[in-house]
Amino acid sequence: MKLIEALEWRYAVKKMNGTKIPAEKLNQILEATRLAPSAFGLTPYTIIVVEDEETRKKLQPAFYNQSQVVDGSAVIVFAAWNNVTEKEVAEYMQDIAEQRGVAVETLNDFAGYINGSLKNLNADQARIWADKQAYIALGFGLVAAAAEQVDATPMEGFVPDAVDEVLGLKALGLHSTVALTLGYRDAANDYLVNAKKVRRDHKKLVINK
Repeated sequence: MKLIEALEWRYAVKKMNGTKIPAEKLNQILEATRLAPSAFGLTPYTIIVVEDEETRKKLQPAFYNQSQVVDGSAVIVFAAWNNVTEKEVAEYMQDIAEQRGVAVETLNDFAGYINGSLKNLNADQARIWADKQAYIALGFGLVAAAAEQVDATPMEGFVPDAVDEVLGLKALGLHSTVALTLGYRDAANDYLVNAKKVRRDHKKLVINK
């Protein structure tokens, strides 16, 4: 399926049928998400993959009892870091050095630039910045799921503190930002399954200068 056809096919599924996603498809979606762009390449978030049925049942009330949480195959929670310190930056520099085969000392200027940029942000600004990076990854996950013909529903409608409690995110220095349910549409019971996709017309949406 070509990209635009895949994006025409996808929609925010309201009812899923419980069919499990093949592991290779889930891994492809996660790998595409891992490759999403991020400021500095730092990816200040962690991706939590919840396939366990009992855990998803515990999460469902935090998602206002939306059925996709339990009737889908997996819930992907994008959990942003609560803090980005010089320690995380140093670990990232080490990853770059190892994967590119360079001495970590050659990255000191880059590390200094990142640390300096982050120090200019107050706590609220840093949290918003990390959350925005997670949303970019969400977008890549949605496109990758469509390419794999796996249904995906992005979810902002949840109680973050409750999700954090179920998944033990506070102890990990994380907070839930946005989520994505993955599965397959229940064509017999989803009222949107045959609805035409409606978006703003290209001429209204795009301004050429």
